[in-house]
Amino acid sequence: MKVIAEPIEMVAWFDQAGKPHPVRFRYKGSVIKVHQVIHTTEEKLAGNRMLIFRCQSEVDGVMKVFELKYELGTCKWLLWKM
Repeated sequence: MKVIAEPIEMVAWFDQAGKPHPVRFRYKGSVIKVHQVIHTTEEKLAGNRMLIFRCQSEVDGVMKVFELKYELGTCKWLLWKM
């Protein structure tokens, strides 16, 4: 996977505990639906807590694995790796 680290527009839902669940996002003008979240981990990057979602989706007819990061302090989403 290649590191991209770009901010994205995300549609997500949150459970009652406040944990986000990504649904779809926009990257370079195309909308990518998150078909499956493989696993979720938490990390601290430069003192900022982040949730990392390893996901799988169909992009241009090919199943791809990618990582999304959600920064808890600022509520921003990043497409981290693809």
